[in-house]
Amino acid sequence: MVMKELEIIIDKMGEIRVHVKGVKGSACLDYTKWLEELGHVIGRDLTEEYYESEVKIDQSFYVSNR
Repeated sequence: MVMKELEIIIDKMGEIRVHVKGVKGSACLDYTKWLEELGHVIGRDLTEEYYESEVKIDQSFYVSNR
């Protein structure tokens, strides 16, 4: 399982940059929504992870003892 991480950088001018790591697709935007509500978003640079799909594996198996 990949660890999800928020890297938050506040520069000398008070601008905040956030880098979401370990989250694929548009789900990364959900991780920053709370921070975006605190101020005005002036830009967004989407990483390669944004354009990747989250892979979910649902595996079922049956064991029979005959």
